[in-house]
Amino acid sequence: MPVEYKDYYKTLGVSKTASAEEIKKAYRKLARQHHPDVNKKPESEKRFKEINEANEVLSDPEKRKRYDTVGPDWARFQNGGPQQQPGGFQWVYTGQPGQDPFNGDAGGFSDFFRTLFGEGQADFDTGPLFGRTSTRRRRAAVGADVEHEVEIALAEAYKGTERTMELRIPDGNTRRLSVKIPAGVRDGQRIRLAGQGAPGGGGGPSGDLFLRVRVRPHPVFQRDGDDLRMELPVALHEALLGAEVTVPTLKGRVSLRIPPETQNGRVIRLAGQGMPRATGGHGDLYVTVKVVLPTKLSEKERELVTALAASREGEDPRKGLL
Repeated sequence: MPVEYKDYYKTLGVSKTASAEEIKKAYRKLARQHHPDVNKKPESEKRFKEINEANEVLSDPEKRKRYDTVGPDWARFQNGGPQQQPGGFQWVYTGQPGQDPFNGDAGGFSDFFRTLFGEGQADFDTGPLFGRTSTRRRRAAVGADVEHEVEIALAEAYKGTERTMELRIPDGNTRRLSVKIPAGVRDGQRIRLAGQGAPGGGGGPSGDLFLRVRVRPHPVFQRDGDDLRMELPVALHEALLGAEVTVPTLKGRVSLRIPPETQNGRVIRLAGQGMPRATGGHGDLYVTVKVVLPTKLSEKERELVTALAASREGEDPRKGLL
């Protein structure tokens, strides 16, 4: 039965003129996406093997050259009998399907790979095929991703900050990293550090490190997306007569005008005093007025309140509730 030709360039999604760096980048992305430890779909293992096989050929200059040379004339190349391979040597494969004639196990490589290279998990020189030595190696595998939590204050999330940390990764080593955390970062947001995860196997690429940010609650401000909210205590006379008060923000203190006869619970917007936006600029700060009633009234104050009550006799703030 004819062996099906494998288009390794199509498998990795790169052009036939792709550079070594482009091939490496495509392989890392696909291998991580389809790694059986990450992708639990039934077809992921098969897809992962195809990706590894394509990388095995295209990342090796000698294998890629042989593959590119044979590709256009594959039908003639695979027709029975001893074949003349690029490089001037001959081979005859008489083993069973799935067996590597040198190592006994093709390590999951396809019939196409074995037919073209006559090998499984081995590196070979470019000399005569039979009678030479081979160097056994592990198949390349992408290293595991690592996730670590980092806690910061809201003020640090506002300005951006930097953390120096020591992380223990799955290979048992401790790694010291200096990480910049951008301004405007949100609670639960993940920051990806490419290639800083666990080392790959068999020369494969390292996984990634993901830092999950935890922003500590602030005693004054509550975050709402890119906006901030806060309660502002206001004295009764300030709410009744109006006042100019000082309000804290994460940028610094600002002045806020309380209009006369401000009701309890009124919300006043301070534009641009919120968190930095990823698209530029800042959100807003929404200040909720909380009128604080006086306590321990003096006799004179009681007289004033009594006079106020007398002057407002007949008013019913609960009118319409029943």
